[in-house]
Amino acid sequence: MTQQVTEITHRSVSTPAGRTHLVEQGTGPLVLLVHGFPESWYSWRRQLPALAAAGYRAVAVDVRGYGRSSRPAEVDAYRMLALVEDNVAVVRALGEESAVIVGHDWGATIAATSALLRPEVFRAVGLLSVPYTPRGGPRPGDVFARMGGDEEFYVAYFQEPGRAEAEIEPDVRGWLAGFYAAFSADTMPAPGVPDPHFVGRGGTLRDRFPAGRLPGWLGERDLDVYAGEFERTGLTGALNRYRNMDRDWEDLAAFDGAPLTQPSLFVGGGQDASTTWLADAIEAYPVTLPGLVTSRVLDGCGHWVQQERPDEVNRLLTDWLAALPA
Repeated sequence: MTQQVTEITHRSVSTPAGRTHLVEQGTGPLVLLVHGFPESWYSWRRQLPALAAAGYRAVAVDVRGYGRSSRPAEVDAYRMLALVEDNVAVVRALGEESAVIVGHDWGATIAATSALLRPEVFRAVGLLSVPYTPRGGPRPGDVFARMGGDEEFYVAYFQEPGRAEAEIEPDVRGWLAGFYAAFSADTMPAPGVPDPHFVGRGGTLRDRFPAGRLPGWLGERDLDVYAGEFERTGLTGALNRYRNMDRDWEDLAAFDGAPLTQPSLFVGGGQDASTTWLADAIEAYPVTLPGLVTSRVLDGCGHWVQQERPDEVNRLLTDWLAALPA
């Protein structure tokens, strides 16, 4: 049943981060929305009203380090265990015992780990763009350092504090525009062109970004919102998530190979490297996501699925939510 949609409200709640800024719309069962890099609560702007209209209390957070949420100074403050506890604290601060959690990009991994570690709080989990891959294998830092041969994989490039910041922060708006365009279906580089996931020797990421054209989903005002937040906060808090992957690997050793058993959903983009490179992870879902209800790869869609294809994603989300046990 469609409900009358109320206006969105902004507020901050107390969490282990210090404060977590959130945006809320609607009433009903709680659905917690967790963004990825380099985004903010604003990446869910098209989902909040749709979920509210479908009878849910939709809440999009700024992850610690982003937007109006606290930005701890220590690099290890951005380890996955801390982000999970932030999500639990948000649910409690909202007066709820449990929630459905949905994440995109890094938010998908945060959502999956939240559901894995705190199943009594997170009763179902939706993953956008990044498939669930159980903890295991070699240390991530070693894996990413070996990727690319003479080139450097972007995750390895992000590891040294200050290095990526020096590239991005002199022109935050231009860098974000290029990053979003590089991984959107309608603006990404053609096959055979140097891959923007990698940095050439002595180069920068933006050397390979497409120039002069915004993706269809990204208006000038939308870019202003994203750029305005990062111009104010800097990028260090956001990049510190990447700088904790080895800590996460150590912290989660007890969960090696663990499946996610809650009812789950996956939506990926057919032209997204996260989907194609991790095709084996999607094929493993009968083992790793035994509660999977819906899995869909959207043809002709890039990485920013809920922004590139909002109507389709909203329909998949609301249909999945409606099928969950009360």
